[in-house]
Amino acid sequence: MPSLEQEVPFKKATFGMGCFWANDALFGSQPGVLRTRVGYSGGTTPNPVYKSIDSASSEDGAAAKPPTENPRGDHTEVIEIDYDPKVITYHDLLQLFWNNHEYGLTTVIKRQYMSLILYHDEDQKRIAEKEIKIEAGKRNEKLLTELAPAGPFYPAEDYHQKYRLQKHGWIVEELNLTPELLQTSEVAAKLNGYIAGVGTQDQFEKDIKRLAVPEKIASFVKIHLLENAGGSLYC
Repeated sequence: MPSLEQEVPFKKATFGMGCFWANDALFGSQPGVLRTRVGYSGGTTPNPVYKSIDSASSEDGAAAKPPTENPRGDHTEVIEIDYDPKVITYHDLLQLFWNNHEYGLTTVIKRQYMSLILYHDEDQKRIAEKEIKIEAGKRNEKLLTELAPAGPFYPAEDYHQKYRLQKHGWIVEELNLTPELLQTSEVAAKLNGYIAGVGTQDQFEKDIKRLAVPEKIASFVKIHLLENAGGSLYC
C-alpha cells in the first residue's frame, strides 16, 4: 500500500494503566503519536510472556513468589509510545494517562494492571514528579501511581498488538500489516484507535488523506469510529 508515513524526530513515553489493548487504541489515534506497541516492563523477570505476568501477583496485589523451576513474570502491562514533541507534549500524554485508568489511581490492584510511569529522561521525570504531587492533592485516598526509570521493554505477543484492528483481519491483509508493522506503522496505530471510536471525525479525515488509506478501508473504519465514539475501551 502506498503510504505517506514519514520518519520524524521522536521521543518515547511508557505507561501502565490497565489492559494494554485499551491504551493502544487510546494513544494510537492522538495527533502527534507516531507509533505504539504494547508489552511488558517494570519488572525483573527476563523475557516475560502474557501467561507468566497474568499469574505473577497475589489477590491482594503483592508479588507472588514463584517456584524456581517455573519463574513468574513480575512485569506490568504497558504501552510504549513514539511521539513527536512538536505536536504533542509529555504533559499532554500524561493528561490522557491520568484520566483513563481502568481501575483508577487509588485502587489496590495486582501488578499486571498497576498505575505506572516509566520515564525516559530527566525532563520526563521532573514533569511526572510535579504532576504526581498535583494529582495526589486532588484525592483523599493515597495515589498509587509508581514512577521509575524505563528499563527493558518486552513486546507482547503478536495477537495483542493493535488488538481492535486485528479483529478485522481483512484490513490487516489488504494493508500488508506484518507483525512488525503492527508495532512500527503509524497507519496501524491510527486505524486501531479510530476503529475503537477514539478521535474526531475531522482529524480522521486528515489522517486518512495524509497516510493514503484506501477508500474502502477508510469508509469501513469511519463507520466504526462513529458507532464506537464515547464507548468504553476497556475489556
